[in-house]
Amino acid sequence: MRSLPAGSAAVFALGLVPWVFCHGVQRPMHHDQERPHVRLIHQDVSSLPAEDAEDAAPSYRHDLLHLHKELVSVSSISGYENAVGHFLVDYLTERGYSVELQPVHVVDSAPAAKERFNVLAWRGESKQAASPRVVVSSHMDVVPPHIPYAIDGGEITKHSIIRGRGSVDAKGSVASMIIALEQLHRADSIEPHDVMLLFVVGEEITGDGMHAFSDSLPQRKPPLRFEAVIFGEPTENKLACGHKGGLFCTIVAKGVPGHSGYPWLGKSANELMVRAMVKILDADLGSSELFGNTTFNIGRFDGGVAENVIPESATVQFAARVAIGPESSGHTIVRQKVEAILDEVDNEAFKLTCSHGYGSVEATCDVDGFEKVTVNYGTDIPGLAGNHTRYLYGPGNILVAHGARENLTVADLEDAVEGYKKLILHALNQQVAR
Repeated sequence: MRSLPAGSAAVFALGLVPWVFCHGVQRPMHHDQERPHVRLIHQDVSSLPAEDAEDAAPSYRHDLLHLHKELVSVSSISGYENAVGHFLVDYLTERGYSVELQPVHVVDSAPAAKERFNVLAWRGESKQAASPRVVVSSHMDVVPPHIPYAIDGGEITKHSIIRGRGSVDAKGSVASMIIALEQLHRADSIEPHDVMLLFVVGEEITGDGMHAFSDSLPQRKPPLRFEAVIFGEPTENKLACGHKGGLFCTIVAKGVPGHSGYPWLGKSANELMVRAMVKILDADLGSSELFGNTTFNIGRFDGGVAENVIPESATVQFAARVAIGPESSGHTIVRQKVEAILDEVDNEAFKLTCSHGYGSVEATCDVDGFEKVTVNYGTDIPGLAGNHTRYLYGPGNILVAHGARENLTVADLEDAVEGYKKLILHALNQQVAR
C-alpha cells in the first residue's frame, strides 16, 4: 500500500463516507456461493499424527519440494525476473528440454533491471516447438517485497507449511506443473511433443509477458497450433469456471482554490471527488449469475495541499472487478456507468483515464474429479489471443497471496501435481475426441 503525501486532505474527505464501504452493492450476489473458503492455518504442527501407509509421500516429493524451494528462494519481483528465468532455463535444460528465451521489454519502473524474457520449453532437441497440442503456463514474477523461503522444522509431512513470497502466487503452480509433466513423460503417458511449458514475466503488473507471447504467434515458423492452455494460479486446487474482469483507471477532479474560511468562493476538488465516490460505490455497475456484482475499490485518494486551503485538485486511482461480459468489452460498460456518474456530479470537473480493462473471463471447468469455483482476481488468460480451450487451476489460497503470511502446505503442492496430470491428460484426450 502506498501512503498519501504530506498535507493531503484525503483522510478528511474519506472520513465523510465510511459507511459506504460496507454497502450491500459491494457484496456478492450469492453470498454463500462466493464467500471464500478460509483454511485455518496452524503454525505448530508438532502434535499432528505421523502419516500412515495410505498417506505415504509420493515418489516425487523430494524433487517437488526442492524445485519449489529453489524458485521461492530467488527474488523475482515484477520487472526483475532475470535470475529466476535463468534458473528455470538451467533446470529444464538439464532434464532434456529444449528452451527458448523470448525477449520482453524492460519496464519503466525498473530501468536498471537486467534483460527480461519468457521461458518456452518442450521435450527433445528440436530448436523449434513442434506444434504442441497443450500449453501449460504460469508466471515467474511476484509482488514485492521478497520474503525468504521457510518450511516447518522437523520431519516433513503433507501437513508441513511452506512460507515465502511466491510460495502460492504462483511458484507453487510453476513447480507443480513441471513435476506433473515430468511424471507423465516418465510414465510414457504422453508424446514428447504433446505439451509445451510457458513461463511468463510481468503478470502482476501489466501482463506484458503474456502479451509478448501472444503477439509473437502470427510470426512463428512453424506456427504453434495448440488447442488448450492450462493456466496456473492459486485456486485451492479447484477448477475455476472463470474470473471477473477488470477496469483500472485514474480520476482527476479540478476545483478552484481559496481560503478555507470562505468555501463558497472556491470549489473543493476533494468534495467533488467524495460526492462522486459515494455515488459510484452505491451504484449498480453490472452483475451476472456466475460472477455476482461488479465491485469498486478506491486504491488511492490524493487531494489538497493543506487543511486551510480549498483543494484545487484531487486524484483517485481505482480498480473495478467486472462481473459482466463480453470479455472484449464488458469493462467499457462499467466505464460508461462511471463516466455518467461523474458527469452527474459535475460535467466539467472530472477527467477519467483508464490504463486497461476487460470483461469477465470464462474458463472450462466441466472436468470429472474437480470441485468448481469462480475467482475475483485477474490472470493472464485474456492476454493470450486465439481460439483455444482454457483451464484455470493451481495450489494455494489467494487470500494469503500478496501478504506477509503467504503460505501453503506440502499436501497442496502434491495435490496440484496430481491435478495438473489429470488436466493435461484430459485436455489431450478432449482434442483426440473432437
